[in-house]
Amino acid sequence: MIDSHTHVTSCAEPAADLVAAATEAGVTRLLTIGTDGDSCRAALQVAEDFPQVYVGIGRHPNSATGFDDADLAELRALAAHPKCRAIGETGLDFYRDNAPEADQRRAFSAQVALARETAKPLVIHTRSADQQTLDLLDAEADGVRVILHCFSMADRVDECVERGYWISFAGNVTYPANGDLRSAALRVPANRLLVETDAPYLSPQPVRKQRNVPANVVLTAQLIAVERRVAYDELSAQVEANAAELFGWS
Repeated sequence: MIDSHTHVTSCAEPAADLVAAATEAGVTRLLTIGTDGDSCRAALQVAEDFPQVYVGIGRHPNSATGFDDADLAELRALAAHPKCRAIGETGLDFYRDNAPEADQRRAFSAQVALARETAKPLVIHTRSADQQTLDLLDAEADGVRVILHCFSMADRVDECVERGYWISFAGNVTYPANGDLRSAALRVPANRLLVETDAPYLSPQPVRKQRNVPANVVLTAQLIAVERRVAYDELSAQVEANAAELFGWS
């Protein structure tokens, strides 16, 4: 199994402990995500220390205030690191009023262009902005490989599949109230399916009262395997193959 989206540097535990626990649980690769310059540099340091850790370099929409050419230049320089395998997370978040919409859109567009320039997949965060996010992707991301992280658009899963996007499910797919997400997980083609933790957030149901860690991706994957009526080993092998294709790790 792999964890296609985590935040190792935001977890309380030392990176060494997180990676060791994930490895013991059968997690062979982690993509840890930066959300601003400092967290991107910290993520790259972790990736340099652990061969199974790779990085997404991005500016989160909640951290997009004042995004300008200098910020894009910083991301471009960080994305040149050999352990960077994705751009983002980026997108739009209108749930929280942490950054002006114009700044979010400017950062989003810049990172779409950077993903195209670097030929790296683009990791999307969207919250209370589904239509606006899809509209911008339709307008600007043709030919870019798009990952919808922590997938939440259950009622639009067919549209997202038709666009060729990769769909990544986090621990919230395991929550009893989220039957719509579990139904959506059945509609994603096997070769477009990813699983993540978004640790330290969104702990899966069996450990919901605890802070999330990358090892818990196995719990989410186990539920998805049951929902899809496939053996866990089959699902794991497929998700590993999908991630290897996307992120270029062996």
